[in-house]
Amino acid sequence: MPRGSPRSSATEPRRGARGTGGSHPRAPRRGTAGHYSVGCTRARRHPISDNAPEATDEEVPSPAPSRTDRPLTIAEFTDNYGPAHSGLLYAVQFLEEQVLAAGHKVLLVAPEAKGPNPHAGHPNRREIRLPSVPIPGTQIRLSMGQDFDYRLAQMVANPPDVIHVHGLGPIGLLGMWVAERTGKPLVITWHTDLEAYAEHYWHVVPFLNAAYKVYELHMAESTWDQIKKLKLKRPRRGGAQVELLQLASKMLTDARLVTTPSDKTAKRVLEIAPTARVRVVPNGTDALPALPPVPRGKGPRLIYVGRISLEKGIGLMLDAFELVRDQIPGVELMIVGDWRETPVTLRRRLQRAARFGGVKLPGQIPREKLGAYYASGDAFVFASLTDTQALVLHEAAHAGLPFVMVDHELRLVVEPGVNAVLARPNAVSLAGAMVSMLNALKDEEFARAASERSKELAARFTIANQSREFVEIYEALAAGREVALTEGLDPDYGRRVFPRRRVTATFEASEQASLEPVPQRRHWWSRPKPAPASGH
Repeated sequence: MPRGSPRSSATEPRRGARGTGGSHPRAPRRGTAGHYSVGCTRARRHPISDNAPEATDEEVPSPAPSRTDRPLTIAEFTDNYGPAHSGLLYAVQFLEEQVLAAGHKVLLVAPEAKGPNPHAGHPNRREIRLPSVPIPGTQIRLSMGQDFDYRLAQMVANPPDVIHVHGLGPIGLLGMWVAERTGKPLVITWHTDLEAYAEHYWHVVPFLNAAYKVYELHMAESTWDQIKKLKLKRPRRGGAQVELLQLASKMLTDARLVTTPSDKTAKRVLEIAPTARVRVVPNGTDALPALPPVPRGKGPRLIYVGRISLEKGIGLMLDAFELVRDQIPGVELMIVGDWRETPVTLRRRLQRAARFGGVKLPGQIPREKLGAYYASGDAFVFASLTDTQALVLHEAAHAGLPFVMVDHELRLVVEPGVNAVLARPNAVSLAGAMVSMLNALKDEEFARAASERSKELAARFTIANQSREFVEIYEALAAGREVALTEGLDPDYGRRVFPRRRVTATFEASEQASLEPVPQRRHWWSRPKPAPASGH
């Protein structure tokens, strides 16, 4: 499969006066601004570059040592550290484990929340937990700024060596303020497809918009002058999403390095911020403990493990499974996750499906016991289009399961025709893919080859391999060395920004382009009402 090639980004210390966004020199880009060289669509993990002289055929330079002379303090800023179990939570915790194993120190900055915290009490790890509030209708807790001034002053007085922001919520913004005040290297990992999640969590967008506006004011030359000009109003639903992306674009551009867990997400970043410095570093996961499979019926079993929410395509999965039951008697769909905390409409639908529709709902299962559930399935069904990597796919691949998916861009452990069947995001297509996979698995040769391929692909992305790459990035940035970026990422500028949403944005047409107005169909609800007849 084609892979990208590395390019380098200068990592000189930030410079520039307050209000410049901490600007720093950027490496020249090839071709037109915002576009990358065409050719490779699959990024590869690249080693750290030390600006060594070019090697000749007779001389092969030995790699420079990647470790620093002293332990580094890596500050991990995340807005998602419980209470809900999520791929982002586990990705941060896996990274903490490897940083500590490498002999460095971790400073975790996160909202106050209950949830798994396996590294609590480690002698080289400290926590700063900030007051948070629950967002109604979600399993999200957001910090709304309380204690930010005190914690900002505390971290400026004793700064970490590298600042790693996982997402751009309020605590992510706090991390960016610390980086701007201290001049320390800033890494942002884009874990979330912000556009897709804004579609489902549009009611959270105003909270983030408010925080982002505070960030812009904080970075301005004269804060009070900016406040006087600020017009606070309630934006339209689609308008809030557009505004959110505009603000996120600036912060992605300001970061020393933006990492993403997949090519899919890297392209999204470059659509939002064309001049961002991006490197693809997939998250890793290891095989779960092997356990005897949980009991199952006489028919085949499809399985999904993960967070149960609207944006995960659970409704689509249930629609498709109803059609599958008409074709394959005795088939089961097991949905593993905390369904009791879902929105009321989805929860009631799951309960009806469990009572009458062949769906099994075992609830939230501790991660160390999930191996028994993966082992009981014949194929893993994934109906989400919003995931940026989906660690559950890697867990399922370690268990040797083949896939039925609607997302055509997540390919780290997926090879269509070998261990996966792809579908379009509608019930009929997804149901057809489920039936096709279950029928194909009746062939023992296909089932064996699919299982082996899943395990082979999953073995490439272990926790140790992927977290070690991040440790090398931290050490390089702290030492002022260059970090190779990922080439061959071609953003899909023609992709619709918000599905099912009409968005009007200002733009400047190029001199070469001639834009003709496109006639719009007028619906009955948008047609002007006829004027009343005169004289009545």
